[in-house]
Amino acid sequence: MTILLVDDNQVNLFVIEKILQGAGYDNCVSLTSAHALFDYLNLDDENSKTNSVDLILLDIMMPEIDGIEACRRIQQVERLKHIPIIFVTALEDSSKLVEALDAGGTDYVTKPINKVELLARMRVALRLKAEIDWHTEHEKKIQTELDLATHVQQNLLSPPLREKDIQMEVSYYPSFKLAGDMYYWHKIDEHRYGIILFDMMGHGISASLVCMFISSVLREAIKSLIDPEQVITELNRYMELLHSEKDEIPYYFTAIYLVIDTEAKTVEYVNAGHPEGYMLVDEHTLVPLQRGSCPVGFFEEMDVQKSVVSFENDVQILLFTDGALESMGPCENESALRLQKLTEQKWTNPQTFMNEIFSEEQKLNQPDDMCVLMIQAQAE
Repeated sequence: MTILLVDDNQVNLFVIEKILQGAGYDNCVSLTSAHALFDYLNLDDENSKTNSVDLILLDIMMPEIDGIEACRRIQQVERLKHIPIIFVTALEDSSKLVEALDAGGTDYVTKPINKVELLARMRVALRLKAEIDWHTEHEKKIQTELDLATHVQQNLLSPPLREKDIQMEVSYYPSFKLAGDMYYWHKIDEHRYGIILFDMMGHGISASLVCMFISSVLREAIKSLIDPEQVITELNRYMELLHSEKDEIPYYFTAIYLVIDTEAKTVEYVNAGHPEGYMLVDEHTLVPLQRGSCPVGFFEEMDVQKSVVSFENDVQILLFTDGALESMGPCENESALRLQKLTEQKWTNPQTFMNEIFSEEQKLNQPDDMCVLMIQAQAE
């Protein structure tokens, strides 16, 4: 434990140091000016590592730079502002003491030094410092774990789909490091592709944990079951495994899962409580992807209804989460209508379409996770 004693009077330094050493505080560093304090703390070097300091006993009345100004400058440095500062002063001016505390001081003691009072106030300040250090270290660990979880979740996202007969572009903006929106595609065989977009209840850590669980489950479900009705039913079964009688709010998510067959020229899909997507068939017919069931996880048993849409030449599909609608404007109905109008035209460059939807400000300040998928498929 290191305690800095800062006073331009050598006698005062000697007296305080003896008091502290007698109380078992052996690692005391005596400094005679604010400049010496700044040098010890490497105040002007932003990239410097701070010498370990647990407490500063700082005299108010010093030449050139007084203690209040020294405290103020220390508080402006992020890596130093957590160090508690106890002012040592002979002043009886209450306004000056208020100024000192407003500058960032933790406490003060008056001269002549009362040993019992000094040690008591130091113990309080050091306990506060220990708590701050614990929370800082705890937050670092949490941040490290969040970064790792974010990396894992991002690796679960599928890359863009760019096959000769089908392409998929994505615009994906989580509102937090961990998101509750997820998308995935799987090439079933040479002609069929399974694609899912889902939106977990809520957002942040809890939603993302359930999201990653379901993401791992759906990969196997799509590979083994394929059929939209069976896949959604299977996901509902796994969601039920997460529920318990203690849950006040059940876990659930909305989703659109579809299977595109470029040889049979069909799109089979289930909309499980998700916002309606839009499908432009053969560049002239717009088909809403209407809901065929409730959200996944609402009930132990769910009635799932599949829809099938046929096309002759090509199909363009737009899928999105409700966060995308919210970010586009205050009225979700107007946002949905705008997306519908945009989908009515065939886009040769899907990325241009994505740029039409969100401004740069909307991408940075969205209140909820938002994800948009544009899929374009051609008949073989």
